[in-house]
Amino acid sequence: MSEVSIEEAAMPQFDFSVLREIRKRSEMTLGELSSRSGVSVAVISKLERNQTQAEVQTLYKIGRVFGMRATDILTLAEAPLANKKESEVYESEGFLFRAVRYSNANCLLGEASEGSRISKPEIHHDDYEICWVLKGRIRLTLPSETQELGPGQSIQFDAIQEHVYEVLEDCQFIIVHIRKDKRF
Repeated sequence: MSEVSIEEAAMPQFDFSVLREIRKRSEMTLGELSSRSGVSVAVISKLERNQTQAEVQTLYKIGRVFGMRATDILTLAEAPLANKKESEVYESEGFLFRAVRYSNANCLLGEASEGSRISKPEIHHDDYEICWVLKGRIRLTLPSETQELGPGQSIQFDAIQEHVYEVLEDCQFIIVHIRKDKRF
């Protein structure tokens, strides 16, 4: 087993194979990307096979071809492309929730019995909220309107508003909070 220096351990690892995916989705060959970006085929090929790390100027040149910033490519290369989470389960005012939370979105699968009522079921930041009814019926009261939702119906609203969910018929529903300050 080889030892890793402190500097190497502190340096982020980047996976530039995402460049190959971006290039292929654009239906571009290595030669075409090289010609449009001014970066040699050899450098692009090495990046795509993770045989070298990229300089900012190289990422800038390649990114311009795809309408991206160098930081966009760097973020894609650094971040995992998937983020698996386990749900948490909790109850609140007669509602049972299974929740999965990410930095830009919280997803809740809710169930409640007829007659249950909850005001602002989650602590809100400056979010959009979507409620999608899978089974049963819900009444949503907002400051200036009231909506009744049945199976297959959904609504989106600014979650910073006062809002109340009332269960008209035993139901199952999904609530999604999407942060306004995050990109999708």
